[in-house]
Amino acid sequence: MPGPKIKILLIEDSGFMRIVLSDLLRRDETIEVVATASNGLEGVEKVKHFKPDVVITDMVMPQYDGLYVVQRLMKDMPLPIILLSSMDRTNPRIFDALREGAFDFVDKPGKETALQEYIALTQMVHEASLADYVKLRQLAEGRNTSAHTFEARLNYDLIAIGASTGGPSAIELIVSNLPKNITVPIIIAQHMPSRFITSFAARLADSTGLRVSVAEDGEHLLNNHIYMAPGDANLCVGFSGSSPVMQYSDAIYKEYNHPSIDCLLESIGAMYGRRAIGVILTGMGKDGCSGLKKIREAGGLTISQDEHSSIVYGMPRVAFESGSSMHQMPLTEIPKFIISAL
Repeated sequence: MPGPKIKILLIEDSGFMRIVLSDLLRRDETIEVVATASNGLEGVEKVKHFKPDVVITDMVMPQYDGLYVVQRLMKDMPLPIILLSSMDRTNPRIFDALREGAFDFVDKPGKETALQEYIALTQMVHEASLADYVKLRQLAEGRNTSAHTFEARLNYDLIAIGASTGGPSAIELIVSNLPKNITVPIIIAQHMPSRFITSFAARLADSTGLRVSVAEDGEHLLNNHIYMAPGDANLCVGFSGSSPVMQYSDAIYKEYNHPSIDCLLESIGAMYGRRAIGVILTGMGKDGCSGLKKIREAGGLTISQDEHSSIVYGMPRVAFESGSSMHQMPLTEIPKFIISAL
């Protein structure tokens, strides 16, 4: 006997796109579109009546947009919310919605990318249906944005963080609670479309007060600087003479994502060894496990997010159960642990 279908409520102001998206979703026999709405206000009211498992909402709508939907639902009746983004524009409010507790975002299917985006959307629906939506609200509410300063002991020379689904909010929480005068570089690999990486870097800079930029091929690493891996290439760390630099890589990894977390962490394990801290956060799959293992085998410090605080306990679970992660802990404890180790 097949299990119950995943009930979807779709919020989209374009009548044409409501039809297109509903038809695409219904191709998956495990998904049922129980209702649609043309704006955020109508959508929130229909959630009360239809009680969907997952809400899919456009970000850009007149008056009551996707951010309104997330804020209302996460306050009153939290559940997984997938944001739809138009491929022709980058909406910085997406990161506001993620910070408020949205599950993740995906591109709207277009004529040339319909199959690719359909696969991404349905996969995300299945991931979202497994998420503990109470955690989404707790993550949105449980932030400590106090800044710290400290006298560095310089036991480690670099921090690397990898994340996927649920990562933007988790990353923001961690770096917001690291010292403003941190004396090591931080490199972040977040699974995210390339056109959003620059916006995410700008948001981190605004919220943390630290210098944040997208890593350039051949760029030298600077202390007290956060580098984001680009969304359309794999990033690793190498040498230029005697200086550490960032390098783009064409290597293909089994966990095929851009940027590959394994690519980054493996290179850091080889180059920095025991002087590196590697962190794996929430996300589906097992990207980062191999790289984290390299850091641990080289004597570095490895950390993973625990199940209770992870939106999707996939990558952290594999990292911890395989022994690649030495320490597993709640998200809010990770920055404290890093500070104590530095």
